Amino acid sequence: MSDQRGQPCLRICCFESRRAEEVRQLIERRGGEAIIAPSMQEVPLEDNRPALDFARRVAAGEIDAVIWMTGVGAQTLLETVRQHGDWQAFTDGLQRAVQIVRGPKPAAVLREFGIRIDHQVPEPNTSREILQIIDGGLVANTDPPRRLESIEGCVIAVQEYGKPSEELYEELRKRGATVVPVAVYRWALPDDLKPLQRAIERIVAGDADVIVFTSAQQVEHVLQVAEQMGLGDQFRQAARRRAIAAIGPTAAAAVREHHFPVDIQPEHPKLGHLINAIFDRAPEILRNKPGIHAQQ
Repeated sequence: MSDQRGQPCLRICCFESRRAEEVRQLIERRGGEAIIAPSMQEVPLEDNRPALDFARRVAAGEIDAVIWMTGVGAQTLLETVRQHGDWQAFTDGLQRAVQIVRGPKPAAVLREFGIRIDHQVPEPNTSREILQIIDGGLVANTDPPRRLESIEGCVIAVQEYGKPSEELYEELRKRGATVVPVAVYRWALPDDLKPLQRAIERIVAGDADVIVFTSAQQVEHVLQVAEQMGLGDQFRQAARRRAIAAIGPTAAAAVREHHFPVDIQPEHPKLGHLINAIFDRAPEILRNKPGIHAQQ
């Protein structure tokens, strides 16, 4: 099977959930076959006490800085406080603290809620870039501005996303800060596992060319389901014969932690850049992989 230009049609398996349809369209627009297998869902925590405890501490002036890690988490946290907490006292307290957003998605949420943004972490939006911002000195853009030349003795709240950011917490503590993690949701497997199971079977059978990870947690969930299916070893062997793509440094690190190669990583950690990089580079990579060639 070939695309409109006579090139081999790439069979691309992606484990994205929330933006699955967007990924499908990007792949098909380039003439590829999209194998979309959602591998995770965000489940709000039934217990909202961590969010409300955080709101109380913010209102009391006990938080010096807040790091907003994800758009979904920021939205959930702010909606919880607005519905169940003292919203005015909370937002007044936020205005006194330094607000750090990890990327454009939490930034958009804070703007929607009318919350000031002091620092936006640049690409690729990892803990490394967060720490660079902090080490450069934090400023709350208040009147007059409040400056934190060091975070020693400061209390920093971190809106978690799915699981604790232990490496970031450790680095913050090394710098003398007290870390307040704020969990608002956890990651779980999707309710319907059939698309994911079928995708794993296709990879094992050699019926896929490219495997795409757009988050670190996807790697854990795919391997977990492969093991549950009794295909763990077969999946690992088959995956190493495919081209493996990761959207950014965090996903790439998770892939490498499980001893898989990262063949493709775009310069910018965005879906469009990722899919373009796959189509630009995968054919050559596959030609050099033992035992697999793109479908003719």
